[in-house]
Amino acid sequence: MERSFNAKRDEIDLASLVEIVFSWSFNDVRNENLCKNKVQNIPQTFMSVSDYLSSFIPSLIEETHSDLSSSLYGMLRAPFCEVLIGEPERSKSYLPTKFLFYQISVNRTNNDSKDVGTYEPEVGDLIALTDFKPKSVEDLNRPRRYYHIAYVYGSKESTGKISVLSSKCINMEINSNYLRSNSAPKLYATYLLNLTTNIRVWKALNSELEGANMNMIKKVLQANSNNGENCQLCISGENHIAACFRIQTMIQSQNLNDSQKDAVLSCVSMSECHHSETIKLIWGPPGTGKTKTVASLLFSLLKFETRTLTCAPTNTAVLEVAARLQNLVKKSLEHNTETYGFGDIVIFGNRSRMKVDDYRCLQDIFLDYRASNLLRCFAPSTGWKHQLESMIMLLEDPSKQFGLYKLRADDIMSLEQFAKQKQSDIELAYSSSKQDEKNGDPMTLEQFKKNEYLSYKENKKNSVITLEQFVKQRFSYIGVELKVCMQTLYTHLPTSLVPFEEMKKIPIAIDLLTSLESSLNKAKMKQALDDRADGESIFHCLGGLNIKRKECLGLLRSLLKTVSLPKVTDKYGTEKLCLMNARLIFCTASSSTRLFAEGMTPIQFLVIDEAAQLKECESAIPLQLPGLYHAILIGDERQLPAVVKSKDNEEAGYGRSLFERLVLLGYKKHLLNTQYRMHPSISLFPNKEFYDKQLVDAPIVREMGYNRCFLEGKMYASFSFINIAKGKEQRGRGHSSKNIVEAAAISKIIGNLEEEFLRTRKKVSIGIISPYKSQVYEIQEKIKLSNSVSDPDFSVSVRSVDGFQGGEEDIIIISTVRSNGDAKVGFLSNRQRANVALTRARHCLWILGNETTLENSDTVWKELVLDAKERGCFHNADEDKKLAEAIEDALLEIELLEEPESPFKKLSLQDRSDRFATTSRGFSGGRGRPPPRRSRW
Repeated sequence: MERSFNAKRDEIDLASLVEIVFSWSFNDVRNENLCKNKVQNIPQTFMSVSDYLSSFIPSLIEETHSDLSSSLYGMLRAPFCEVLIGEPERSKSYLPTKFLFYQISVNRTNNDSKDVGTYEPEVGDLIALTDFKPKSVEDLNRPRRYYHIAYVYGSKESTGKISVLSSKCINMEINSNYLRSNSAPKLYATYLLNLTTNIRVWKALNSELEGANMNMIKKVLQANSNNGENCQLCISGENHIAACFRIQTMIQSQNLNDSQKDAVLSCVSMSECHHSETIKLIWGPPGTGKTKTVASLLFSLLKFETRTLTCAPTNTAVLEVAARLQNLVKKSLEHNTETYGFGDIVIFGNRSRMKVDDYRCLQDIFLDYRASNLLRCFAPSTGWKHQLESMIMLLEDPSKQFGLYKLRADDIMSLEQFAKQKQSDIELAYSSSKQDEKNGDPMTLEQFKKNEYLSYKENKKNSVITLEQFVKQRFSYIGVELKVCMQTLYTHLPTSLVPFEEMKKIPIAIDLLTSLESSLNKAKMKQALDDRADGESIFHCLGGLNIKRKECLGLLRSLLKTVSLPKVTDKYGTEKLCLMNARLIFCTASSSTRLFAEGMTPIQFLVIDEAAQLKECESAIPLQLPGLYHAILIGDERQLPAVVKSKDNEEAGYGRSLFERLVLLGYKKHLLNTQYRMHPSISLFPNKEFYDKQLVDAPIVREMGYNRCFLEGKMYASFSFINIAKGKEQRGRGHSSKNIVEAAAISKIIGNLEEEFLRTRKKVSIGIISPYKSQVYEIQEKIKLSNSVSDPDFSVSVRSVDGFQGGEEDIIIISTVRSNGDAKVGFLSNRQRANVALTRARHCLWILGNETTLENSDTVWKELVLDAKERGCFHNADEDKKLAEAIEDALLEIELLEEPESPFKKLSLQDRSDRFATTSRGFSGGRGRPPPRRSRW
């Protein structure tokens, strides 16, 4: 590590991130100060591209170190498996020769044993190899323990083995002993973290991406006079006016407000500009229809045939915007073309990590699914062309096809051929017959063989069908396969590969085939025909179907002539074909490295959704795409940024997004100014505090019907601050803060909401937010003990602020936790975190906290308390009798737990959960008798 950091910059660039990770000893990983003073503040402006890229490298190394250190401490709960390891291989040419390569396989021989584990290593995983199952991090550092780290670089798709590389020689003696004796030491692989994203970022920062284009990177180094402005040459031209008119026509049915329309117009109209690279920022505060705007923007770019990449920081964000776009495309298509054009839209990534199966509608545009289906159509002996030709030959001359069938049916093997081909089956059947023989002399093998042969000949003779049966059965068989191919090509083939006029014939052909099959199944031969009758005679005799036959035949011949498919024979080639010809591509920012492949069609337009949550070093990957001219960044820098584990990196600005830095440099932002989520009494404070009163409430949230009452009393109006003056701030898990009194109050409020739901049966969703993980856990446990409702129309979700970004619920309850005489509020003071918490509610926002602590804190929470008082939305908890009782019960619980000799002090929270297991049914609700109304203690 010291060598890497102290080396010259060009030496660092040549180093492999995996090599650096392997160089850390166990104590290095645990050393929090390993990179101390090595991470430098990341500046706002840069002098050159190399200066820009290299500024992130020390922070990337430090963040990798912090991730690995954190994962070691979580090894007890980490997934693991037992593995078998083969002999080391030769090093691969595309990887450093100093690494040792091994093939491992997961041992599943003891499936009933818990010691085997269920983990399946994936490419990019960093794993700990040990000869024991570690129970704590200290177990890894004991003398004579077998431990080191390996990196998974190859999947088991082709060989059934998983390829790993290691900086140390794996102790083969242990593994060979294990192969000989099950009582010998075993070898385990425990998951630590996945390095895929870090390695991709490393490549981008070290200029290792194929054909990387630095023009867009140069654009973001410093501020310039026309930041975020459209090209003046293009704006003044006639083409711009025509393009704007066309865009307005496209989006007029999408019900966009003026700010959303202006954003789409401004972005799409610059897609034809090639005078200079352009970057635009769209500012989307909470509830302003950001995803809807992005979907409309992408829909317009699709219609303009602009090759566009859309990426985001997370798989979830990618899937959300892709689903919205796909729905928009479906609505725009006519009924008989409802899937045509999906081939121009593709989303790719790791299927299991993306959880794409949770979005069933997205299968039609998911690359893995698409490639598998198209590959079956491309197959020369079973695919599209084969099935099409087979159907044409059947319709043209069924007698000839029937003759070939009969030849095959009449081709009977000799006894010797039969005995040779069926030898194993005959011997097995003979052995069974001998065991079943009870009386008389058993049959010899030769006699048994002859009997089986006679039976085969008889079956062969009886299996021959009539001409009528043959035509019906053959048509049905080919028709099923052909229609599947047709639908696959219609849905999945990029539109640039086949003219639309030809593809329009496919739905017609499918309908014709279906109709003809239905008529065939109902028809009966009017007269006997000899086997030499032509197709016209046969179909005429089958109920006069000759007209349908001719029509279908003509259409199929036309398709055979005009629809020529690519000669691709493997899945990788099919996937590349889809990516090269798609117009809209969706993936995470780091996954865009795949688009740097040799021969890939250039990307013209880049859209980064949730751009304010993406580390700038990650956005450097898609910004280097060959051919890129324009980039749109959509986000809100006043909400939470990317998560950074290292404190040094947090201080250095490693979590800062490109979006935020460009705002600091004075780039113009296009504001989406109409919010559709929050009741006006909820939006009032965040609009004033975070958005300078620039937002307006949409008509829908101002309507009387939007003012929903879930509980009686002013305390439970649309917006209120509930003062928990007797709250007790304590330390919980991992030194995180918790407040049992606030948790008890929230549990009581949830209980009241349950009672009201059972009375009215009105659907309601509730979100409970706290900045502290310990408080999240405490609230979850309280609700487990008291929740008695099991109904999909009554949902409760408890998460941290970070976990709630992007979410929304009917009711949001916030537990601020902090309650002390020093007015210390810790990271509760973070304005971005406060903004997220205060903007998740649709109808009601109830904030629980200590008035004195928050009002004296000189933070945004002071302003919130003062605002609540000024608006008459401030309430003391004892105004609600039930709430006051719950608080007193919680105080009694705390008092008992704090008594030195109290037996309750020895009970952990989990012990208490177990004790009341009979009255709890899990966090989401369940059956069982609710606990007493008064104190459980």
